[in-house]
Amino acid sequence: MTRLVLASSSPRRRDLLARIGVVADRIAAPDIDETPHPRETPRAYALRLAEEKARAVPREPDEAVLAGDTTIALGRRILPPAETPEIQRELLGLLSGRRHHALSAVCTIAPDGTLRTRLADTIVAFKPLTPAEIDAYVACGEGLGKAGGYAIQGRAESFVRFLHGSHSGVVGLPLFETRALLAASGIALG
Repeated sequence: MTRLVLASSSPRRRDLLARIGVVADRIAAPDIDETPHPRETPRAYALRLAEEKARAVPREPDEAVLAGDTTIALGRRILPPAETPEIQRELLGLLSGRRHHALSAVCTIAPDGTLRTRLADTIVAFKPLTPAEIDAYVACGEGLGKAGGYAIQGRAESFVRFLHGSHSGVVGLPLFETRALLAASGIALG
């Protein structure tokens, strides 16, 4: 029986895995440099980070590793996580009234060492946000530390006027792609 190592400390990723009947046997938070490379496209960046996270976690011969990365992109611009309320305000101002891409990359490494990746590209359009709406959202604290400065599974969902793609991918783990990669890696699915 193949055991699963989740290369993430994100409670959202654990919750999303539970939706498809999967519980990680072990959690291991990878420590990698997430600085974008010069001229790196958002797609390449998300895939690279997912792969680096998977490779950064030690595994036993009977273990498969699952890692993911969600990147918010406005055109070719990779938006950073909102590390401060000021950065979060700036990010929400950039996203206000515009479409952006939530790129959710997933990587697995099977017990035999086979590495597989998938990417879900979800288009999200925010309504125009008023300064008061941005201030209220920043004050609630929900999007702090999150890519693009928002958490779609919370209050920010009310800002979304259009979404095309994977809602679970925007949350942090595209379940369709994840399920396929886990099955290919020998993980029993619920």
